[in-house]
Amino acid sequence: MASKQRLGTQSKRKSFPWSIVLLPLVIWFGIRAAHIYFERPQAILVLGGSTARLEREKFTAEFALEHPNLPIWISSGSPRDYTEQVFANAGVNLKRLNLDYQAVDTVTNFTTIVDELQQQGIQSVYLVTSDYHMRRAQIVGEIVLGSRGIHLKPIAVPSDQPQEPLSKVIRDGSRAILWVTTGHTGANWIRSLAGH
Repeated sequence: MASKQRLGTQSKRKSFPWSIVLLPLVIWFGIRAAHIYFERPQAILVLGGSTARLEREKFTAEFALEHPNLPIWISSGSPRDYTEQVFANAGVNLKRLNLDYQAVDTVTNFTTIVDELQQQGIQSVYLVTSDYHMRRAQIVGEIVLGSRGIHLKPIAVPSDQPQEPLSKVIRDGSRAILWVTTGHTGANWIRSLAGH
């Protein structure tokens, strides 16, 4: 009985220092999560990509009607004429659209426009992309936009596609960290690997 009490006391003593270290982190993450949850986004950011971009843009046009004062940023979406037609048909003022065609992949969807968002004073965005792509986009966005103090709220466009593999999430998350630390996305390296 006494040995059990000693073990319990020793266990508490060993975990006590970790509690001191972890408690402030848990509190900080909780406060940050609550702040982001209640924060009102100041823009809508749509990620283009293959045929899914058509659905993303149609979805966003409807979503934009519910948020009539927010500017809309579309990164490498459909051709300008088609995009403008989708939003005009939905009744969205085209002056709200900011179309950017510099991105070549998920990482550059964020890195090519983060400076512009920051210059506009945007601190929070709705992130619109397909549900199967959201995990990767959210990780990359948290890293790239987060490096400039911009938060995101995910808005997933429903699809029948399977979730992307974790390897893509890890790869692009690593590339986002590379961009934050060096200013390079590794896009050329990825393209050269794909070519082999």
